[in-house]
Amino acid sequence: MNQFANSAESPDFDAPQIVRRTRRRRTIGIAAVAAALIAAGGGTALATSVASNSSSTPAATGTDARNDDATTLLYLFSDGTTTRLPLAGLSLDMAKPLLEKTQTKLGTVTKKAVKGCKPTSVLEVTPHAPKTIKPGDTVDFTICAG
Repeated sequence: MNQFANSAESPDFDAPQIVRRTRRRRTIGIAAVAAALIAAGGGTALATSVASNSSSTPAATGTDARNDDATTLLYLFSDGTTTRLPLAGLSLDMAKPLLEKTQTKLGTVTKKAVKGCKPTSVLEVTPHAPKTIKPGDTVDFTICAG
């Protein structure tokens, strides 16, 4: 048995290839999570749209537009353009980064009991569209109590 002790070849590891493969898998994983968050309509997607969208979005017509206006912020940029920021269905935690991005302040948060709503989801914001907000303004929230 001792005659075979030195005859086996030692395994050859390609360390740089292992490192590249690990980095590639990590990058793909991070990209997949980011894409899922954006597709789910997370706060990141809304915060990004504030920074990149500098044109105004026309309001929808009909009764849905009036209902959506209670949960829609109309942000006024320094160049005079506005953009609509719909918050309906978002949780308060997802709306806070949007406030930071627009440099507005969180005002009072009021809880309201409504059947069938998701707890902490935004029911109303004040001031809401058609009034505009700008950096430094305070935004009050009414959220679902559950």
